[in-house]
Amino acid sequence: MDRWTEFQVFVKIAEEKSLTNAARALNLSVSAISRHLMNLEARLGARLIQRSTRQLSLTSEGEALFTDARDLLATWEAAEGNVTARSHAPTGRLRIGASLSFSLLHLMPVVAQFRQLYPAVSIEIVSSNRYYDIIENGLDLAIRTRRVEADSSITIRRLGETRRLLAASPQYLERRGIPTHPHDLLEHDLILYTLADNWNEFHFCKGEDAVVIKVDGGILANDGQLICQAARDGLGILAQPTYIIQDDLDKGRLVRVLDNWDLPRLTMNIAYPSKSFVPVRTRLFINFLAERFRMNDFEAIWTV
Repeated sequence: MDRWTEFQVFVKIAEEKSLTNAARALNLSVSAISRHLMNLEARLGARLIQRSTRQLSLTSEGEALFTDARDLLATWEAAEGNVTARSHAPTGRLRIGASLSFSLLHLMPVVAQFRQLYPAVSIEIVSSNRYYDIIENGLDLAIRTRRVEADSSITIRRLGETRRLLAASPQYLERRGIPTHPHDLLEHDLILYTLADNWNEFHFCKGEDAVVIKVDGGILANDGQLICQAARDGLGILAQPTYIIQDDLDKGRLVRVLDNWDLPRLTMNIAYPSKSFVPVRTRLFINFLAERFRMNDFEAIWTV
């Protein structure tokens, strides 16, 4: 039995949460999918998936294997893509969707390096703080800050996790004081990002303590760069992902606030259409971006 196929089948079942959908995605019969899964479970001596007439879920062993197997498959696909790239020079246009902040801070440096290596590939950046439908808008890939995609025809590759932090300028904190508890925020000027989920609520946790604060902003904006500038100008306290404000923190333009309390974290992914053959230019760029994240250890920096 092909062990590699068993892993592919298991990962696809875990992603689709359906034997039927996994069979369709892999162009296999449901009976073949079921057989590969049973062989894998028998070989490992562990139940990986709980199945009932109504739902399918991973066991704790299945969760652990899913993480490792998905990363293993991604590494293998990257290796294959690199070999293919050496024999087929990439050409054509690559259309990428991303937020303005991500495009400025983390996409453009990669684009510059990528174009030096592959000048025959032109790159179009579709910058928006709302999520465009990847298929309808003809995107080759998009950067998302969410764990899953509603469309099962979209594949996601994890880039890393980032905290969301509260921060303000030293001048603002000197003038208005430093909050020591989430409830203190009600006495402060807040700068809020209106496209965030539940943008007018802060869900804090610290150990076993949880606090939900209903908030309103003195300044509201739908772009992270506007929010950062307002905070640098001393207009209030912002809540933004670390990947957007890390440079401001490093240079002292902004200071962390209530850092011992956690807001819900964001998972950053590359999302792209699931196809039998992803174009070489797309695969190369995905690997290029993922390698930049790995080499710079962004997740470790952004989750402190």
